[in-house]
Amino acid sequence: MSLIAHIDNVPLFTTIAEAELWAKQYGLTGYHEHTILGQVGYMGGENHADIVSAVLGGVVNPLTPSEVRTASMSPASTFTGTISGGGGSSSSGGY
Repeated sequence: MSLIAHIDNVPLFTTIAEAELWAKQYGLTGYHEHTILGQVGYMGGENHADIVSAVLGGVVNPLTPSEVRTASMSPASTFTGTISGGGGSSSSGGY
């Protein structure tokens, strides 16, 4: 999986497929966006609060190796900058 950073201990991915697959483990669907240093990344769950809460409850749907391979083969965006620190913005209206 193509990881950009973590925000509140939740991974931010380069592809929507990876974000949605990661969220599936926690019983969530959808995704939302965060921007870090000009790089748009995707986080599972329809909003940030939902995924942070779901992570506290733990994994409810373990992923299969096949699911991980499929998501990893999704086209990724390219990023040539450097990531440092957290903080992002959510396009879904709240962080």
